[in-house]
Parts: sequence; structure tokens; C-alpha cells
Amino acid sequence: MDYLAINRANWDERAPAHAASPDYAVDRFLADPTYLSDVVRFDLPRLGAVAGLDTVHLQCHIGTDTVSLHRLGARTTGLDFSRASLAQARSLAGRTGAAVEFVEADVYDAPEVLGRSRFDLLYTGIGALCWLPDVRRWAKVVADLLRPGGRLFLREGHPMLSTLDDPRPDGTLAVEYPYFERPEPLVWDDPGTYVRTEATYEHSVTHSWNHGLGEVVTALLDAGLELTMLAEHDSAPWDALPGQTIRDGDGEWRLADRPWRLAQTYTLQARRWD
Repeated sequence: MDYLAINRANWDERAPAHAASPDYAVDRFLADPTYLSDVVRFDLPRLGAVAGLDTVHLQCHIGTDTVSLHRLGARTTGLDFSRASLAQARSLAGRTGAAVEFVEADVYDAPEVLGRSRFDLLYTGIGALCWLPDVRRWAKVVADLLRPGGRLFLREGHPMLSTLDDPRPDGTLAVEYPYFERPEPLVWDDPGTYVRTEATYEHSVTHSWNHGLGEVVTALLDAGLELTMLAEHDSAPWDALPGQTIRDGDGEWRLADRPWRLAQTYTLQARRWD
């Protein structure tokens, strides 16, 4: 079984539980037409105005960030490979009156499915690149989808965070896993998920890859984009190191002890000028 089938089974099974979890706050989207996801609210100072922009959200999962971009005035398309996730995304859009198009496809097939040079803004939210084995191929997809002058907005888990072993009793941050992209995947067997839920699952195996920060930047440059922003953050929107982190009022988690020791996420922006 290939990585796509393995990972799709995992995401398909978890999508209903994610939509029902308070961490995705679907009830708040339904109750408040101005509500934005925690992820998009964090992004706003760097994202800037998106009203009127043709926007594609790659690897959109259940669509909470996609609907948030729509609420900011973007003409938004979401793409994901998980049919069950897109069912939840379409339900959310329908129940909130958001005119968002959702398309089922592998991210590497996005230019063929959606059309080349079609978008002003390509948004990729947190926790996406780790599911892709080849960051250079992804960068080519980004370049193909953007119009001349269009921009990429990416917030992602920092590759240094992904190298760390499970938290240790003494608080030591120990490097255990690859920082750089490797041909072979990291194979995980985790029966849980990253949101609060009492659901149980059968499809527990996933395949993932880390991509060094330099590898991501170089891949985008080689694809013809120009880097316009690179900011590193000491927080993440999920509890990456349980027992060592505290949550702030905006839903971000950072180390309780000297958070400046570790970049947990980064924001990158780049433009296609040709």
C-alpha cells in the first residue's frame, strides 16, 4: 500500500471526530458569522488583505481555515485528498452560507485539476508539508498555480520541532529524527489524534517526511518564486510537547521554560513575478 492510501485512510477516519471536536470550533462558525479559525487569526498580521483575491487553500482538511479566508473576502477554493474531510468541509460551508468550492485531489495533481496560473494567493496552513515526500515537486505546484504577481502564504511546523524526541522527565529537548528530507518516510503508529475527542480508530499508521527550512526556501527559489518573508515563531497551534508547554489566550502553545530555545513554527511568503 502506498503512502497516499495509508495516509488517506487515517484522515478519512478522523475527519468526523475533528469536525465534532471543540478544537475545530465548528459550533462557533455556525453561531458567529464573523468568527475566524485560531490559525487564520494568528496569520492575519502577516497575511494582510485578501478581499477579492482568487485564493486556493491546499490540503484544506475540514475547511475551517478555508471558510475563514472566505469570510475575509477571498474567492476561495479548497483542495484535499480526503473525501471524508471534504464532506465535512462542504457541510460547514453549506451551513454557514460560504460560497467555497472544494475539490478532491492529491496536492501534486492540483495544477491539472484546478488550472495553471489561476490564483492570486496560495494558502497552505499548518501541518501540511510533512505529508508530502518531495518538497521540490510541491514548490513546482505552487509556481504553476499562481498567476504572475501571485503570492504563496505558508505557515508550517518548524523542521527543528519535528526532529525532537518525545518529552523527557528532565525537560531535555533531544534531537532524534531527521531534519532534512529523506527518501524513506517516518512511519508512525499512533491510535489517537491531535484534537480532544473520545473517538477510537482502526487506521493508526501514517507516513510523513521532514523538510529542512533551507530545502523549502531553495525549492521555491528554484521554481521561480522570490522570497518576501520568513519569520520563525516560538509557538504552535497544537501541543507538540505535552507536559512542557503552556497555552496562551490565542490558542497557541509554547515552552513553559525559556520558550526562546525553540522555533516551533514559521511563516514564509513568496511571489511569482514572471
